[in-house]
Amino acid sequence: MNLLISKGNLVCEQLKGQVAIVTGGGGGIGYETCRALIWLGVTVIIAEINKKIGKSAEKTLNEEFREQKAHFIHCDISKEKDVRRLYKKVINSHGKVDILINNATVAPMGAVDQVGIKNWDLSYRVNLRGPVLLVTCVLNDMLKRDSGVIVMVPSSGAAPYMGAYEVFKTAQIELSNTLAGELEDSNVITYSIGPGIVKTETAHKAIEQVAPLYNKTVAEFYRMSEDHLLTVEQAGAGFAASIVLKEKYRGLEIGSVQALVDAGITIKSQSEDQLITLSDENKRILTPSFNKIQDTYCEQIGDWKNRPIFERQWLIRDFKKTMGTNPEEIRETLKSIHNTIDAGLISKDEFIVIHKIKSYYLHQLDLLKGYAKSPEILKEHSQIIERWIEDIELFNKEFTTIIEEQSNSKSDLI
Repeated sequence: MNLLISKGNLVCEQLKGQVAIVTGGGGGIGYETCRALIWLGVTVIIAEINKKIGKSAEKTLNEEFREQKAHFIHCDISKEKDVRRLYKKVINSHGKVDILINNATVAPMGAVDQVGIKNWDLSYRVNLRGPVLLVTCVLNDMLKRDSGVIVMVPSSGAAPYMGAYEVFKTAQIELSNTLAGELEDSNVITYSIGPGIVKTETAHKAIEQVAPLYNKTVAEFYRMSEDHLLTVEQAGAGFAASIVLKEKYRGLEIGSVQALVDAGITIKSQSEDQLITLSDENKRILTPSFNKIQDTYCEQIGDWKNRPIFERQWLIRDFKKTMGTNPEEIRETLKSIHNTIDAGLISKDEFIVIHKIKSYYLHQLDLLKGYAKSPEILKEHSQIIERWIEDIELFNKEFTTIIEEQSNSKSDLI
């Protein structure tokens, strides 16, 4: 069995005995999520509105794995009666729900005033109200058992002609953030995972509608995102991998690619052009400026431990929301970069985290303007943060110069 989920460091059957509800599990990303979860040992409930697709998915998965690990239950998540019936059936047949993945979606496209209120209402019922109903069903028992995972599947953010879809999908992020705060003292974990750009049937139909509104063909629309395109198996494997790594993602908004990378699953090879070899002189230049960035960051998050509990919790939540990860993860990444600079062979991609830290400092500057009451304190603290940003800009300038020098050397050889 040649599944992508098996290509990393995850172990077959390591989630054995767990039960998952995957809404919209009959096709596309939902189907591939079910497939990867079964490899991990999970019994999956395919909650699907289309009976033909749901039955076919159940049959195909059970034949592939040669055991009855997939169970189709007809459900329209826009209807409270269906959601309650789904949960009751799962409890009666399996006794619990360990995992809820809110994958089902509808994607109406069009201008805000043209898409039609019926489509707005349908999108609200499926893309937001349905997940809320499902959470209210599973959460009480999860809390009693002090165990469970609730996964939201949002989209990246409202864009022209996509409002009726994106508004309610982005609301899932705030739903997950709210739950994360309420559940932080329990072992019930919630987070959001976006699949990225994937050629599913739902996505393709939506792009057919929206591409002309951008004066693009469907092919041109896809080409704009070709560097970020994932297959349905890659997206679904990322969803399943994130369940294994749930502790790492508590309260975060991540993407399928991050979960795949964290699970050791390679989806494309790193080109030689992305690798930078550092000479001793390069290291001599980069190391001091990088050390400044690392020291500043570690001192800042270390100081959070001394803050009052509510202030500390607010800082951490705001950090996670802004950075898409937790403070400790960034600290470990910086340690890794420090080691790669010493080793003298690094990837351009490793320095994305530096840009993220700069964005966070700019975010802090904006917050400061709204909270600092004294002009003197505002000026003093702003100057401190601006120095942090200047340190990052210096490092970026030095690193860019090294890249340009290497590019010029390659051109000279050609």
